[in-house]
Amino acid sequence: MTVANDIFALFAAHGSAAYGEDVTCAQHSLQTAYLARAAAVPTPLVLAALLHDIGHLIAAVPDDLGDWQADAHHEEVGARWLAAHFGPAIVQPVRLHVAAKRYLCAVDPGYFGTLSKASVYTLKLQGGPMSQGEASRFECNPFHADAIALRRWDDSGKVAGLAIPPLESYRQAIECSTTWSEGQ
Repeated sequence: MTVANDIFALFAAHGSAAYGEDVTCAQHSLQTAYLARAAAVPTPLVLAALLHDIGHLIAAVPDDLGDWQADAHHEEVGARWLAAHFGPAIVQPVRLHVAAKRYLCAVDPGYFGTLSKASVYTLKLQGGPMSQGEASRFECNPFHADAIALRRWDDSGKVAGLAIPPLESYRQAIECSTTWSEGQ
């Protein structure tokens, strides 16, 4: 079985969960990747956008946001799983996309107002806005700019009924990125 098949199986098994948004986890992931593709960024960042919430698919979370009592650390769960198959250009933006939300809340006065209700709720569970020291350390990470871009697509990828390409349209990119990273 290929990594692409494993990813597709996770989407099939758990992608229909809504986790507090107006779209399913699969629709959200596909919309986030669609926005990254539209921005004409490199393929690894498009795949990071597609796979940024894979931690939710690996460790299924309750559909009802009110049932979330603690942070699921889905970014860490997902990054660990992805690290076995992909390189840092995919893994690190996934690992940092929650930190990017906390960072943007700390440095951009208008950002908090753009968050969905679910993102506001999970922000509290994730530690709230970063302190000045945390924000400075985040800026030192070589993948922080990619994580911020991913975060903005993440925030925008929650539109009910948006027409987007299917998961299958990412198969070749997944397979090529997996092959490349395994061949290093």
